[in-house]
Amino acid sequence: MADLEVEYLQVQTTTDSRAEAMELSRTAVESRLAACAQVAGPVTSTYWWEDTLERAEEWLVLLKLPADRYDELAAFLTERHSYDEPEIIALPILAGSAAYLTWMRDETRRPQDALSRAALPRVRAARSRT
Repeated sequence: MADLEVEYLQVQTTTDSRAEAMELSRTAVESRLAACAQVAGPVTSTYWWEDTLERAEEWLVLLKLPADRYDELAAFLTERHSYDEPEIIALPILAGSAAYLTWMRDETRRPQDALSRAALPRVRAARSRT
């Protein structure tokens, strides 16, 4: 398979409470690290932890973002997550509607990018009047 440059990701993590899942979702989107966050659950997870087979009720958090924001989102999740070793898995979005993907890119602009882009319509409008 040829190397494919991935432009967009869906990142997932799990938490042991709905409240934490909602807070991670809200703050990631509010910080523009993800365009969208969805919380699903509860789900039942079975896993090994410290040589013991565990089963737990968890909440799944799905975050959509441009791939170039992944490192910042992963650092954010690692810092704010209550787990010692949180699940942080990124899956490529290989295709999607052009409008949705553009929306994802626009909604995750860094603040300095948003300021410079906000000035563009006024410049274009001023030029069209001349």
